[in-house]
Amino acid sequence: MAVRQALGRGLQLGRALLLRFASKPGPVSGWGRPGPAAAWGRVERPTRVSGPRAQPRPLGLPLPDRYRFFRQSVAGLAARIQRQFVLRARGGGGPCGRAVFLAFGLGLGLIEEKQAEGRRAAQACQEIQAIFAQKNKLASDPLDTRCWQGFRLEDYLIGQSIGKGCSAAVYEATVPTLPQHLEKAKCGGFLRKGSDGEQAPGAPAFPFAIKMMWNISAGSSTEAILNKMSHELVPASRVALDGEYGAVAFRRSRGNPKQLGPHPNIIRVFRAFTSSVPLLPGALADYPDMLPPCFYPEGLGHGRTLFLVMKNYPCTLQQFLQEHSPSPRLATVMTLQLLEGVDYLIQQGIAHRDLKSDNILVELDSDSCPWLVISDFGCCLADKHVGLQLPFTSWYVDIGGNSSLRAPEVSTAQPGPHIVIDYSKADIWAVGAIAYEIFGLPNPFYGQGRAHLESRSYQEAQLPEMPKSVPPDARQLVRSLLQREASKRPSARVAANVLHLSLWGEHLLALKNLKLDKMIGWLLQQSAATLLADRLSEKSCVQTKLQMLFLANLECEALCQAALLLCSWRAAL
Repeated sequence: MAVRQALGRGLQLGRALLLRFASKPGPVSGWGRPGPAAAWGRVERPTRVSGPRAQPRPLGLPLPDRYRFFRQSVAGLAARIQRQFVLRARGGGGPCGRAVFLAFGLGLGLIEEKQAEGRRAAQACQEIQAIFAQKNKLASDPLDTRCWQGFRLEDYLIGQSIGKGCSAAVYEATVPTLPQHLEKAKCGGFLRKGSDGEQAPGAPAFPFAIKMMWNISAGSSTEAILNKMSHELVPASRVALDGEYGAVAFRRSRGNPKQLGPHPNIIRVFRAFTSSVPLLPGALADYPDMLPPCFYPEGLGHGRTLFLVMKNYPCTLQQFLQEHSPSPRLATVMTLQLLEGVDYLIQQGIAHRDLKSDNILVELDSDSCPWLVISDFGCCLADKHVGLQLPFTSWYVDIGGNSSLRAPEVSTAQPGPHIVIDYSKADIWAVGAIAYEIFGLPNPFYGQGRAHLESRSYQEAQLPEMPKSVPPDARQLVRSLLQREASKRPSARVAANVLHLSLWGEHLLALKNLKLDKMIGWLLQQSAATLLADRLSEKSCVQTKLQMLFLANLECEALCQAALLLCSWRAAL
């Protein structure tokens, strides 16, 4: 909109100069001004019209003339002025008039050239985006299908505990009747380990993880449980609730939170159902108070709760970072994956609000490169009516679960009649804080026996410096994501594009004069290379997956903003 306004102001100024220097003495209009130049084709004289219609206003009046002027295309206007310049030059016009005609005509010609270049770039981006968006849709998870049941707890063989959080316990599981082709495709590597840490011979594979929610206040009816824990179902697949009687109709009729489509960096819930709470391994030792009284006399839990079936991931991001130290480039790739996941959530009008390394799962590809997946949507904002703008009318409004990683605009908000919290850039602030952990540094907003920062009061100058080994573009981006004012932070899409360009567009950014045509040529090369790499390999590597996500979300404006950010950062070094 700003560009359009600037262009309009420029054209208004050009019109004023045109009328000043190009007009010849002619018939006097109704306002006593000279008539229009011959370049405009004809002289409009005031005429009388019978009937209720009023006389047409003379050409000198500003309002209709402005409308007529803006109806002209820039290219047509430039051509008219250049032709008029030739006529004036032949007729011996003054040097000042000829100079104005030439400058203005050339200026409009350059504007039209830039506009045409921008249109070509936008069209190319749209075509590339359409190709890769369709390709990403075709690559769905084989487990997200109706060819196996698993809508009852009795269908699963439950193994050892994987972990527990503040609202649920998670166990490994398998389905004995799982079709063999799915088991071979997804179960390899997830084997139960013996006491010595090695894979137990003959042990069954556990491709699934079952999350058992702790039910203290929801009651024991299916309707009440689904209503109370509906946010956990935001990443549920389209068949997740098929086995629960009336559950789909219930969710539609009550207008519960939005549902996410599949995305490689977002967890998928394959099955969701309610069932009686069982006494699982380690329950009496790990969470006795959450059990129903039939298992533990002092237990607070109800006898029935919600179960979610997901893919079993080897570890969380926190566990991965405790055992591995990613290289600076690999850490950049991992941060990029989080930005891709958050960008998808923002596109769908959803804020996670509880991003932390415990809620991010990790699996390794064939080259041992980590792939990150955002999980645990119990605290998310996914309201169809408010979107990302949450009315904060009282302290009873839930503003999110992770107090340490709440963005400043959330942690400093005070309730009031017209107060609204904007979550559109809150999750990327949390990504900036988690990036410190990924690059091997302590999270500056966690207090563990040392000085730490608080999001409500920190100053940007207090942020710890990242080591010189971290790529300069990544260092600048993390500081940009952690700016206190949300309006100064880049969007998740622009931030992801910054890292894409930094990782794979180095030769493009090295050009002294970066033009859109050069960028489109680079995008076409990336598209061809990505399609070829995806076709040649049976299972796409992390780099190919990320490039496909980048091309599937390609927007010319966001890409240009990212390139400008990178160029400005590098020029300041």
